[in-house]
Amino acid sequence: MLDVRHAGAALRSTVGDRLRTTGAGLGLAVLVAAVATPLGRLAPILGAPVVGIVLGIALGAVLRPGPVWRPGLGTASRPVLQLSIVLLGATLSLRQVVAVGLDSLPVMLGSLAVALGGAWVLGRLLHVRGDTQLLIGIGTGICGASAIAATAAVLRPREHQVAYALGTIFVFNVAAVLAFPGLGQALGMDGHAFGLWAGTAINDTSSVVAAAYSYGDGAGPDAVVVKLTRSLMLIPVVVVLAVWSARREAARAAADPMGPVGPDAPEPRPRLPWTRIVPWFLVGFVVASALTTVGVVPATWHAGLSAAGTFLITVALVAIGLSMRLADLRRAGVRPLVLGGCLWVAVAVSSLGIQALIGTV
Repeated sequence: MLDVRHAGAALRSTVGDRLRTTGAGLGLAVLVAAVATPLGRLAPILGAPVVGIVLGIALGAVLRPGPVWRPGLGTASRPVLQLSIVLLGATLSLRQVVAVGLDSLPVMLGSLAVALGGAWVLGRLLHVRGDTQLLIGIGTGICGASAIAATAAVLRPREHQVAYALGTIFVFNVAAVLAFPGLGQALGMDGHAFGLWAGTAINDTSSVVAAAYSYGDGAGPDAVVVKLTRSLMLIPVVVVLAVWSARREAARAAADPMGPVGPDAPEPRPRLPWTRIVPWFLVGFVVASALTTVGVVPATWHAGLSAAGTFLITVALVAIGLSMRLADLRRAGVRPLVLGGCLWVAVAVSSLGIQALIGTV
C-alpha cells in the first residue's frame, strides 16, 4: 500500500512539474490563438493560422520570451501541431480520391512534380538550401500551411525557417485569391476547369475556397474536392522525408568522433527507427481518414473537427511566431521569397498546361 501511495505521489509530482514547466508558454499560445481565431474570420483571405503567426511574431518582438516560456512554446509547436493533423485527417474521406475522377490525378501529380523538382533546381540556383527549400517546395506543391506543419513535425527545422516558409506561402495565397478569378474569366474557363486549376495551384484550403466560390459557375465544390484529394499526397511525401531524415540523423550519429575508433571498431550501420519513419501523427491521420471513409466519424462532426484542427494549427503557429526572431528573417534575405514566387508561377502554369493536354480546360 505504501508503494502505491509513493507511486501515486511521484506521478502527481511529475504531472505537476510538467504543467508548471509548460503552462506559461502553452497558455500564452492558446490565449493568442483565441484572439487570432475571430480575427481570421473577419479576414478569410488570411485565415486564423496566418493571423496567429503574425500576432505571435509581433508579440514575441515585444515580450522576447525567455527560458520560462520556451518549454510550453515547444509543446505547442510540436505535439499540439501533430494532434491537429490527426483531427484534420478525420474530415477527409479516402473515397474523395475516386470522387474527383481520374482526369484530376494527372494535374495533381504533374503540378506536385513541378513544385518539388522546381524547389530542388531553383533552390540550388538561388542558394536556398536545406529545410527552407523543402518547406517552401512542399508547401507550394501540396497544401500550404498544413503541409509545412506536417513536414516541420518530421524534419524539426528552426523556427525562423518555418516562419519564412509560411510567410512566403501566405504572400502568394493572397496573390492567387486576387488574380485567379480574373485570369480564369480571361481564359474563358468553365466552373469545373477553374475548380481543378484552383484546387491544384493555390496553396491553402481557405484561399482555394475564397477564389473558387468567388468565381462561381459551380467551381467551389470541385475545387474543394480536388484540394482535399491533393492533401492526401502529403502521406507518401512525409513518409519519404521521415526515412530521409532518419538516415541523415543516423549518418551524423555514426560520424560522431566520440564513438569507437580503430580497426576493431564495428562498421557503422545507419539505424532507421520506425517511430521516425512512420510518425504517430501520420498513422493517426490515415486511421482517422479511414474511420471517416467507413462512416464511423459522421459527416456532422466534420465542421467541429475542422474547426478544432484549425485552432490547434493556429496555436502551433502562434508558438512558432513567439519563438522566432525577426533578425533571423533579415539574415535569410529575399531569396526564399523569390523561390516561392517562381514555384507558384511554375505550378499555376503547369496545371493549366496539363489541363490543356488532357482536354479539361
